[in-house]
Amino acid sequence: MPRIENDIKLDFKDVLLRPKRSTLKSRSEFTLFTAIHKHYSVDDWQEFATKHPECLESVAVSTGTGEGDFDKISAVVAAVPNLKYICVDVANGYSEHFVHFVKDVRQKFPSHTIMAGNVVTGEMVEELILAGADIIKVGIGPGSVCTTRKKTGVGYPQLSAVIECADAAHGLGGHIISDGGCTCPGDVSKAFGAGADFVMLGGMLAGHSESAGEIIEKNGKKYKLFYGMSSDTAMKKHAGGVAEYRASEGKTVEVPYKGPVDVTVRDILGGVRSTCTYVGAAKLKELSRRTTFIRVTQQLNTVFGNDS
Repeated sequence: MPRIENDIKLDFKDVLLRPKRSTLKSRSEFTLFTAIHKHYSVDDWQEFATKHPECLESVAVSTGTGEGDFDKISAVVAAVPNLKYICVDVANGYSEHFVHFVKDVRQKFPSHTIMAGNVVTGEMVEELILAGADIIKVGIGPGSVCTTRKKTGVGYPQLSAVIECADAAHGLGGHIISDGGCTCPGDVSKAFGAGADFVMLGGMLAGHSESAGEIIEKNGKKYKLFYGMSSDTAMKKHAGGVAEYRASEGKTVEVPYKGPVDVTVRDILGGVRSTCTYVGAAKLKELSRRTTFIRVTQQLNTVFGNDS
């Protein structure tokens, strides 16, 4: 018989942060981190490491769990010994095979920092940390070009997922990444306020000069293609097409070209800094301890539209 959990779960759109008395000046320091997708070759990684050795401090090499993936990640790490971070990246982190793969990666690379995901519940976060992962990616279906919830009916509201998974991870000395669901700088702040140690962005950074994807022109306007990694576009490009036994769980969209990403990043960082001053957080790690969420029925004044 199907079960129904009656507790209401919340998304970023369902809450605002309550301001608190503060004597802080605006925060100014930051670091960005990038997980590079798994389809680059060993030669690509060697070339990247030669040209940009300073970037190896802030990038992770990603891997799936399919045939040949373990051998490939071993070859990449051997070719680029200064790599410190490995991201074991699958859409569904609830399989026994995935847990065993994480254990194998930990055994092979005892000194590397291992990220693993995606999951949305505390018990799976705990299992992956005990299997050897240091950082767990949290989020199933919230991404802007993800259609998992539509195709499968599976998912979890992102704010509640972050709150529950952060509690589980921090109890074991682990960390979490809130992966997906952010539409504006305020959502990034809410993810940190909910307990995320990192916030992963896709759609908010799409359409820029530095973003992957070809530029196309329509009616004198420039666009960039942006697609989910389980979309028809991605699977045709990297896997020879969509397998007969499965459905595509991503879509391809045309994003208006936005120019250099620097302006967008500064806008996001400025929003997070301002959040810290509103709630009295002296540093980002304090944000979750200073956060009180308020459930709301409306966040924005929509007189001039929802994007203002």
